[in-house]
Amino acid sequence: MTKIDIFSGFLGAGKTTLIKKLITDAYKGEQLVLIENEFGEIGIDGGFLADAGIRINEMNSGCICCSLVGDFRKALAQVISEYHPDRILIEPSGVGKLSDVIRAVEGAATEGAVLNGFTTVVDAGKCKMYMKNFGEFFNDQVENAGCIIVSHADSTPAKKVEEAVELLRAHNATAVIVSTPWNQLTGGQLREAMERRDTLEAELSRLAAEEDDEDEHEHHHHHHEDEDDHDEHEHHHHHHENEDDHDEHEHHHHHHEDEDDHDEHEHHHHHDGDEDEDECGCGCCHHDHEGHHHHHHDADEVFVSCGAETTVRFDRAALESMLTALCDEGKYGTVLRAKGIVAPADSASEGWIHFDYVPGEPDVRTGAPAVIGRLCVIGSGLKVDALSALFGVTLHKSEED
Repeated sequence: MTKIDIFSGFLGAGKTTLIKKLITDAYKGEQLVLIENEFGEIGIDGGFLADAGIRINEMNSGCICCSLVGDFRKALAQVISEYHPDRILIEPSGVGKLSDVIRAVEGAATEGAVLNGFTTVVDAGKCKMYMKNFGEFFNDQVENAGCIIVSHADSTPAKKVEEAVELLRAHNATAVIVSTPWNQLTGGQLREAMERRDTLEAELSRLAAEEDDEDEHEHHHHHHEDEDDHDEHEHHHHHHENEDDHDEHEHHHHHHEDEDDHDEHEHHHHHDGDEDEDECGCGCCHHDHEGHHHHHHDADEVFVSCGAETTVRFDRAALESMLTALCDEGKYGTVLRAKGIVAPADSASEGWIHFDYVPGEPDVRTGAPAVIGRLCVIGSGLKVDALSALFGVTLHKSEED
């Protein structure tokens, strides 16, 4: 099956540069055909394409999305039958409407071809101006994109990049937005974003699934009559005949070295009079998990997830403090997991900050850059406004919650 990818973008946005990066880095080993529809633009250098083994089919005599729909159908069928490509890359005119191009390609798509994705490239420094001056054409390209890749982010002030992302998100609430400078990303990362496999929704779904699996796992344990076995085997998830122990054991996914502390942590639901038993392993907050007994509910009735994509840069030490603060249930709700990849405060840093949190166990490390900063939180009774204030980023609840 031949995949068809459309690359839209206003004049000078950087479509050609992006396609060249993908050809050399992401599409290696694939049989490719590039269809260009130029309008006052400089196309990809023919020598480069020849060296890369790319077939090119230029359509300078007209616009894909208007007068050449019939001819385009014939041309597309001919390309597929003659070259049997793995992928066809279509670069329409920068002044064309993406919605029209998509309709033309859908109408021309023949058996053996599938429309794989439509990406719009937007210059971070010119986004606001183009929206104001060329709204009809520019906004159409933004609103109909499955992925929006921001160009020139490395040479545009961070505040202006953040403003551009906010404008783009206002016009397209569902597209994947890539705001990281391209030289920090691999072609594979860009391709995953374009094919919508690297999204905030996907990350929230993965986290929810992990919690769901863990919750389900805790419902299928073996029962032990010996009370002492509970302490020794708690992390093998065995149940006991004492129903209270079963309830209290449900959602403790992390380890405590002190068995007494563990007992107190597990029984806090029923011993409100004992101050020590209200404290979690991190020693900074009180648990009040009303309605948080997982074993009588489906995971989607118990868990709440929220997250955000962001261009905000974080100081590592400050982020570690934020994660430590998450154990304050009175302020933030019951946070069972937090995860993210964010840009570092030091723009010269080679890596980004990766973090993963379970109660009492924040893990902050350095890793590869992502297509855009992203953080997710999952738990019960989450106080989204307070969490947003903590991270300095507006978090949004998952639509599934």
